[in-house]
Amino acid sequence: MFELLKTDSSSRARRGRLHTAHGVVETPVFMPVGTQASVKALDNRELLEMGTQILLGNTYHLNIRPGMDIILQAGGLHRFMNWSGPILTDSGGFQVFSLGKIRKIQEHGVEFRSHLDGAQVFLGPKESMGIQRDLGSDIAMVFDECPPHTASRDEVLRAVQRTLRWAAECRVQPRAPGQLVFGIVQGTHFPELRQQCAEALVAMDFDGYAIGGVSVGEPEPEMMKAVEISEPHLPAGKARYAMGLGTPAQMVELVARGVDMFDCVLPTRVARNGTAFTSKGTYAVKGGAVKADFSPLEEGCTCFACRHHTRAYIRHLLNVHEILGLRLVSIHNSHFYLRVMADIRRHIEEGTFAEYRQEFAARYVPSEKVRAARARSSEPPAA
Repeated sequence: MFELLKTDSSSRARRGRLHTAHGVVETPVFMPVGTQASVKALDNRELLEMGTQILLGNTYHLNIRPGMDIILQAGGLHRFMNWSGPILTDSGGFQVFSLGKIRKIQEHGVEFRSHLDGAQVFLGPKESMGIQRDLGSDIAMVFDECPPHTASRDEVLRAVQRTLRWAAECRVQPRAPGQLVFGIVQGTHFPELRQQCAEALVAMDFDGYAIGGVSVGEPEPEMMKAVEISEPHLPAGKARYAMGLGTPAQMVELVARGVDMFDCVLPTRVARNGTAFTSKGTYAVKGGAVKADFSPLEEGCTCFACRHHTRAYIRHLLNVHEILGLRLVSIHNSHFYLRVMADIRRHIEEGTFAEYRQEFAARYVPSEKVRAARARSSEPPAA
C-alpha cells in the first residue's frame, strides 16, 4: 500500500508512493480540502490541471448535508462529485469535539446537536466508519477524541485512552472495497502520552497513521514538537499524515520531520480575503500597491490565473466583489501549494532537499494575516 522510495540523508524527509483503490498518490502530497464535496471556488477540471492527486472530504458535514441517502443514490462520493481520483475522509471527530458545550461524551461515541437545525445526533466509531463506508472513500480515518492543547495531563490521558478504545472498534468495522483506514495519534504536547498512543495504534496495524491534535490553536513551536515526538514511534513503511497543516513554510519543515501527507483550508480561505501565496510569502492583492501592476500574481508561475491575468485586473475584480477575482486567487494559491509539494518530491529524488529547505526558509516571509487565518482554520468549517 505504501512504498518508501527514497529517504533524505540530511533530514527525516521521505519520497513515497501510496496505492489506493482509485489510483496512486505520490508523496509528500498536499490534499485540497473539499469539505462539502467541493474545493471552494474550484472545479474538478481546474484541480486536475494543477496536479491534484487526492482530495479530502468531511464526514460530519456530508452526513448532515446532503445526507447518506443522497450519496448512496448517487453511487458514492466519487460519483456524486464526479471525482475519479483518491479521496480521504476525516472521521468527523474534530468537528464533534469542537462543538464544546452542546456535546455529551459517552462510552461508544458522542451525542450532540446539529449545528444546522439543533437535531439530536449520535456519532461514534461504528457510525463514523459506517458513514465513511457509504461515502466509499479510499482512506477513512478512525473516530478519535481531539483534546484542546490547553487540556491538563489527566484530561489528555483520558482522551488518549478513549481514542485507543474507539480506534480498536473502528479497526473491526466493515469497509468499502479497497478502503484503507488510518489511526490517529493524540496526546497534545505530552511526549509519554504521544508515545503510548502511537505504539498502541501501531500494534493494531492500521494502513497508515495520522498525527492529530495539531493546528488547533497552539503556538507553532508546540505544533512542531507534537510531530517530532510522535513520528519516531510510527513505522517507516506506512504513510504519515499531519492533519490540518499548514502554511507552505510549515509543510517544508514537517516534510523534513518525516511527514508524507497534508491538508489545509488556507489556500482558498485566504484567497477569499484577497491574499496570494508566493515563494517569498504572501501579499494583499486588494491593496493599492498593485492598482496599476500588470504583472502576474507571481512571476514564473504557470497557473491559469498567472498565465492569463494581471495583478491589476484581479485586484479590480476583488474590489468590485466579482466572484471571478476570488476564484483566480484560489486557483493560484492551490496551484502554489501543489507546486511546493512537487518541488519537494523532486528535490528529495535528486538529493538536494537540504539546499531547497534552506533556500525556502531564507526567502519565505510568513504573514501575520496568514497566521491568524491558520488559527481560524482550527475551527470547524463553516456550513
